[in-house]
Amino acid sequence: MSEAIEKIQSAIRGSKITLFMKGSRSFPMCGFSAATVQILDQLGAQYQTVDVLQDPEVREAIKRYSNWPTVPQLYIDGKFVGGADIVRELYETGELEPMVKAATSASAEK
Repeated sequence: MSEAIEKIQSAIRGSKITLFMKGSRSFPMCGFSAATVQILDQLGAQYQTVDVLQDPEVREAIKRYSNWPTVPQLYIDGKFVGGADIVRELYETGELEPMVKAATSASAEK
């Protein structure tokens, strides 16, 4: 399990915005992952994805890591934001865009 946690932490450190999801950005394998990708793409976010279907250990470990029972899971600036419903709610209230923009501009400045 510790190897899976290391993979998770490395992915989160490797990008300002990381989405753990089922499938890939170009081929989401569930509706919740697809909806989250669509929101991030509409915001013009620069982000990486981790396909939890490719690694069953990571799929289970991410749930314990965040203490959140479902995938997808969005991390911005190393912090857990939430799953598909929370991402959608933050998007609809206008709260997600400034978070994405701040993370994107911070990585562009480096």
